[in-house]
Amino acid sequence: MLKSIAVMTSGGDSPGMNAAVRAVTRTALHQGVKVWGIRGGYHGMLDEDIFEMESKDVGDIIQRGGTFLGTARCKRFQTPEGRMLGYKNLVDRGIQGLVVVGGDGSLRGASTLSQETGLPIVGLPGTIDNDVWGSEYTIGCDTAANTILDAMNKLRDTASAHRRIIVLEVMGRNSGWLAMVAGISGGAEYILVPEEPFDLDEICESMKAEYEKGKRYILMVVAEGAGKASEIGPIVAEKTGRDTRVSKLGHIQRGGSPSVIDRVKASQLGEHAALAIISGLSDIVFGFNRGHVVSINLHDAVNNKKTLDPQFMRLAKVLA
Repeated sequence: MLKSIAVMTSGGDSPGMNAAVRAVTRTALHQGVKVWGIRGGYHGMLDEDIFEMESKDVGDIIQRGGTFLGTARCKRFQTPEGRMLGYKNLVDRGIQGLVVVGGDGSLRGASTLSQETGLPIVGLPGTIDNDVWGSEYTIGCDTAANTILDAMNKLRDTASAHRRIIVLEVMGRNSGWLAMVAGISGGAEYILVPEEPFDLDEICESMKAEYEKGKRYILMVVAEGAGKASEIGPIVAEKTGRDTRVSKLGHIQRGGSPSVIDRVKASQLGEHAALAIISGLSDIVFGFNRGHVVSINLHDAVNNKKTLDPQFMRLAKVLA
């Protein structure tokens, strides 16, 4: 049984990371295990920005967005020398295991560190894109989807008033999950995702036909990986002859107080991660499948690509 562990958040921040860190910390402390916090992700590991945490250190954070530990990109950690320095800094403090909360890149770095050093590592999927293989849920995705939905509700009002076409760009470089679920729940007429090819000329002809039938406005949601709204919007305006406006939500999607779902599920994952790492388990990621917490092989999680549920794509077309 491990007696000293560390926890960190890495990569893009996501609502619910604080809930996960809180659960890891308090679960471990309840088991009599020492817990260290690493500030600034892998960057903090290399710069020795590491501190011992008590229960009070994770108080008053479950309702906050972002991550109180902070996060950063770290090119030095991508080198063998950087990873060995980070490992040394952990060992020097008696840290025997590590919990990493982050997305695909962060978990990939954790997998490499574990393979090179043998350090027990457990991962938690923290990314609003919901693109970690093996899990139907990632920490922060629900809050982000609701943030997009709120924006769509507001854009619908002004689009209807002016009979406009609104092209809304949301995050999702490699995954269209956010665009798809927000688009379906927000009643978007068109949803463009990187997983599915589309013909913009054909879409514009369809839009013209809809307006001729009496359509008052149209909402199009575009995942950033499918195209830039700033480029798609002018084409739509030219080909349809309709007043078209572009809106890009950007990093507002990452912020905000986490939803009930993100708070509870992140807490569940955090508890499982703490108990697993304390018991000596390693190279696993905890996620959800059919509503239940499941363990996923870390190597599999970072070396397989999660696909968008085809039922979502079918439903979006049926309901458009």
